[in-house]
Amino acid sequence: MEEAVTEATATVEHAVAEVAQGAQGGHGADTGLTAIAFVIVVAVTAGLGLMRLRQPPLVGFILAGVLLGPSALGVISTSNENVTMLAEMGVLMLLFFIGMELSLKAFVASLKPAVQIAGGQLIAAMAISFGLMAISEATLAEAIILGFIIALSSTVVAMKMLEDIGELRQEPGRIAVAVLIAQDLAVVPMLIVATSLGGEEAVSWVDVGLKIAVAVAVLGGLLWFLGRRPKLKPSFAPAVENNVEILALGSLAFCFAAASFSGLVGLSPAYGAFIAGLVVGASTLRSPVIHVVEPIQALLLVVFFLSIGLLIDLNYIVENWVLVLVASLFVILAKTVLNILLIRLAGLPHKTAVEAGLSMAQIGEFSFVLAAAAFASGAIGGDVYRLALAVTAVSLLVSPAWMVVIRHLEGEARFGYAEFRAALTELYGDRIETVEDLGVWLKVRGRALRRAMTRRRVARRNGKAEAVDETGEPAPRE
Repeated sequence: MEEAVTEATATVEHAVAEVAQGAQGGHGADTGLTAIAFVIVVAVTAGLGLMRLRQPPLVGFILAGVLLGPSALGVISTSNENVTMLAEMGVLMLLFFIGMELSLKAFVASLKPAVQIAGGQLIAAMAISFGLMAISEATLAEAIILGFIIALSSTVVAMKMLEDIGELRQEPGRIAVAVLIAQDLAVVPMLIVATSLGGEEAVSWVDVGLKIAVAVAVLGGLLWFLGRRPKLKPSFAPAVENNVEILALGSLAFCFAAASFSGLVGLSPAYGAFIAGLVVGASTLRSPVIHVVEPIQALLLVVFFLSIGLLIDLNYIVENWVLVLVASLFVILAKTVLNILLIRLAGLPHKTAVEAGLSMAQIGEFSFVLAAAAFASGAIGGDVYRLALAVTAVSLLVSPAWMVVIRHLEGEARFGYAEFRAALTELYGDRIETVEDLGVWLKVRGRALRRAMTRRRVARRNGKAEAVDETGEPAPRE
C-alpha cells in the first residue's frame, strides 16, 4: 500500500514538473500545450468551486494563481513576461470596456462627488500611514508610499463585483467608476513621487501639476465635445460593423494604441484606454464593438486574476501571518467605513454608499506598480515591500467574500433595525433625548432590544398560523 502511494505521489510530482517546465519555457509543442491546458483546467475548476459556494468566481481564479504560483506547485513563475503582459492587457481592456458602456451624462454628473470622495480617501489614507509612522520605525518616504498604496482601490475587482450583483450600470456602479477613474488619474503623480523619494533629485511638483492638468483638460474637453453632438458616425462604419474580425482587431488596435500614447506622454496607459473607450462608446459602432470585445476582455481578466494569485508569497504570509492578517483586516474594515462615510457626506443615499463603498474596500492593482517602483528607487525597504504586496493581494482575495457577507448582514439587519427603532420609540419616545447616564442608556437599549425580539417572534408565529388552512392541515409548500 505504501509503495502504491509513493509511486502515485512520484507520478503527480513528475507531471507537475513537466507542466512547470512547459509553462516556464520548456521545449516541445506538446509540453507547452499541456501547460496551457493544465492552467485552464485549474482556473475553471477553482472558479466553478467558488460559484458552488456562492462566492464570485474571480476568487477562484486568484486561488488558482496561488496554487499554480511559485509558493505552491510552481507551474507559473512570477517573472513570466507573457503572463504579466496578458494581465496588463486585461486591465486596459476592462477600462476600454467601461468607457464604452458609460453614459456620458451620468458620468459627468458623478464627477464632482467622485473627486471629493477620492480626495477624502487620499487624506484618510495619509492620516493612517502617518499614524503608523508615529508608532513604528517607518520613514517619511515609507509613510507617503503606504498612504498612496492604501488610498487606491482595484478597478478590475470593484467593477467585477458590482457586475456580479447587477449594480454596475446603476447609481452605485456610476459613482464607483467615477471615483476609480479619479484614482487612476492620481496614479501618474503618485508614481513620480514614489520614484523621486528614493532618488537624489527632488520631486518636480511643476511636472506633476502639469501632467494632472493635461489629464483633466483632455478628459474635460472630450466630455464637452462628445456631449454637444449626436453619435459619431465614422465613414468606414457601414463596411466594418458586420465584420467580426475587423471589428475585433480594430478595437484592440485602437485601445492599445491610445494606452501606448498615453504612457509615452507620461500619463497612465489605463487612462488612455479609458479615453479610447469613451470615444468608441459615443459612436455608432458602440453596440457591435461591445458584442465582439466582451469575450476577449473576459478571457484577459481571468489572466489578470491569476497573476494576482502568483504574487501571493505563502512563505512570507505563513511566517508573518499575524501581521498580515491584522493589517489586511484593518485595511478592509477601515476602507469600508471611510468609503461609506465619504459617499454619504457627498449626499448620496445609504444603499449607494454601501454598495459602492464595499466594492472599493480592497487595495488596487496599481498599488503593485507603486510598491515595485518605490522599492526599485530605494524609497521603501524590503520588509515594507513584501508586507505591501501581501496585504494588497490578500485584500483583493478577501474583498469579494467580504462584500457578500456584509450585504447579507445589511439585508438581514434592515427588518430588525426597523423593529428596534419602533420598540425604542414606543418605550422611551418622550424621554430618550434626556438620557445621559451610560448605564441607564444601556438598560434602555436592552429593554428596547428585548421588545423588538418579542415583536419579531410574534410576527413569525402569526405568519406560520396563516399557513394553516381551514382543515387544520399545514398548507402545502410551493
